[in-house]
Amino acid sequence: MMNQNAIELKNVTKHYKDFSIEDLNLNIKKGFVTGFVGRNGAGKSTTIEMIMNLTRPNSGEVKVFGLDIKNHEKVIKDRIGYVDAANDYMENFKLKDIIKYVSKTYSNWDEDACTHYIERFNLPLNKKLKDFSTGMRAKATIAIALSHNTELFVMDEPTTGLDPVVRREIIDTFREIMTNEDKTILFSTHITEDLEKLADYIVMIDDGKIILNTSKNDLSENFFIVRGSNDLLDRDTESYFTSIKKGDVNFEALTKSPKEVEAVFRDTVVIEPVKIDDIIYHLKGEK
Repeated sequence: MMNQNAIELKNVTKHYKDFSIEDLNLNIKKGFVTGFVGRNGAGKSTTIEMIMNLTRPNSGEVKVFGLDIKNHEKVIKDRIGYVDAANDYMENFKLKDIIKYVSKTYSNWDEDACTHYIERFNLPLNKKLKDFSTGMRAKATIAIALSHNTELFVMDEPTTGLDPVVRREIIDTFREIMTNEDKTILFSTHITEDLEKLADYIVMIDDGKIILNTSKNDLSENFFIVRGSNDLLDRDTESYFTSIKKGDVNFEALTKSPKEVEAVFRDTVVIEPVKIDDIIYHLKGEK
């Protein structure tokens, strides 16, 4: 049977002095966009670094395209477009020279695709990378990632620090790719608005553990936000909520039982569809 997962992490453990990922299990489905969310320090970047073999787990298996990343790094990375927020490699080189160098490292380099994205993003080939704006750097990195018939995009905070126009341009580009081709995207970000537009699945990590892994459709069908006055809450009514955040006067809560909440509270509360931001706010651990 053909493997339906682009990425598989099995019983993965990684220890640092002040942070650990313990016994992590995660599958990223082929042909979909998976949004990887969680607050800063939750374990997103560490997980992506292990997928990219930039850091090694203490134990467990990391497979990409069904192959162990440790033993098949070169052949796997030939099929991956990796984008991170730093975009700081080869600072003193002109973009045309970076492209010339990078094109030799991939077996499926597509010069036409590269030209297309350089023109689409209006990038100056004769300018040094150190003189690029943050948005231009991001677009250059993404243009290169899109130019070698990539099957899997692994993106670690690719839209951080970008203005809304550039972010929209990048998100629209990836939406087009997902519509027209059989690609897979793992997209780590704290800008959840981007995921509302792009993601099929949402994975949430907190304190090194996966605490949510679901399709975006299931998320919007199963979770709802409830707002009302604190004096409506007691031991019985609080049982209808997965999480409650109380302010001085009003509360906001997460529920999986909107019909029961409506029957109990009637028009004294407001029930709204959930957003990814709401899920992160309510499900993250208290620190």
